[in-house]
Amino acid sequence: MKGTIGILTGGGDVPGLNQCIKMVVNRGTSEGYRVIGIRRGWDGLVQINPDDPETIARQTMELTPSTVRIIDRTGGTYLHTSRTNPSRMHPEELPPHVDRSSLQKVSDKTGKTEYYDLTPQAIKNLEKLSIDILVSIGGDDTLSYAVTLDKMGIPVICIPKTMDNDVFGTDFCIGFSTAVTRSINFIHDLRTSSGSHERITVVELFGRNSGETALISSYLANVDRAVISEVPFDMEKLARFLVEDKINNPSAYSIMVISEGAIPLGGSVMEEGEEDAYGHKKLGGIGEWTAERIHKLTGHGIIYQRLAYLMRCGAPDSLDRMVATNFGTLAVELIAQNKKGIMVALKGGCYTTTPITEISRGTRRVDVDRCYDKENYRPKVISVEGLPMFLY
Repeated sequence: MKGTIGILTGGGDVPGLNQCIKMVVNRGTSEGYRVIGIRRGWDGLVQINPDDPETIARQTMELTPSTVRIIDRTGGTYLHTSRTNPSRMHPEELPPHVDRSSLQKVSDKTGKTEYYDLTPQAIKNLEKLSIDILVSIGGDDTLSYAVTLDKMGIPVICIPKTMDNDVFGTDFCIGFSTAVTRSINFIHDLRTSSGSHERITVVELFGRNSGETALISSYLANVDRAVISEVPFDMEKLARFLVEDKINNPSAYSIMVISEGAIPLGGSVMEEGEEDAYGHKKLGGIGEWTAERIHKLTGHGIIYQRLAYLMRCGAPDSLDRMVATNFGTLAVELIAQNKKGIMVALKGGCYTTTPITEISRGTRRVDVDRCYDKENYRPKVISVEGLPMFLY
């Protein structure tokens, strides 16, 4: 046996994760590796008590081709997931066996809440599991902690996934294609009710920092207006546009899409609750707020629909299945070549790699100048020759 590969998934689930897990297991096993799945992402790793076999059995599982044979037939993640950040754990999240007095404390931006850094525990548990290299599948938050481990000398390979498609260093993340496909289908389905009742319809899509999912879905579904996270919008102008669109439509309706991270002029991102382990508060409300404001400004009937988890549930489409398969295959190719500290990626339509430190350089966002008409709140594509498949 060449060694042991650990694999985990973190953050929100997306279609294609199981396909990716399956390929890491099948290719890894064929190359002579043992594969250990860590349940519940980073949380599963730190919840292990290295002196208690029962916690190891509860938080890990041996993965073989037989184990993963049919997991690609469904969406979600076979290994389960969490949004835990081991370097910033809330006191209530701490494993019962951990001695708090031995942990380093960190504070949030207000200085009111103290968190604990369990990175030493995570490293200790990787050693206990005899994991030689860890494959982390996640978005920019999950992968940012993989970067932390890499800096501490832990061998890591990263695979990007998120339906927001905003991981820096790659043009495409697992889950993005299916989210767009689902959004388009639901938008088209909503046209029947919009037309029947002659209403203005507001559809809210996921997208905290990046409006790419909303932009591409709007572009392909030919909605009337699209509001994205990157460009603050004028509520009164938007309402006026939608009324004009409705009047000019023989079916007497109009339809718009809005990113959950969109910001009205003079306002701020709508969020609530406490910060999560990565410093984010829960988003929500901009779509409903916009719908209510449109009704008050125009007097027109409104349909408001937040797609939310409908975008990320179920099985992957063919493109996500293709990319997940090849990302998993490429990850094991890198491991077999004794490479580490690398993220698999797609750039310019080709499979490639990039140092995982690239993840921390920023957030991938919509190229507004090239792809968006910020005066009219619409996708704008003047010429596609020479552009990558998803335009930028």
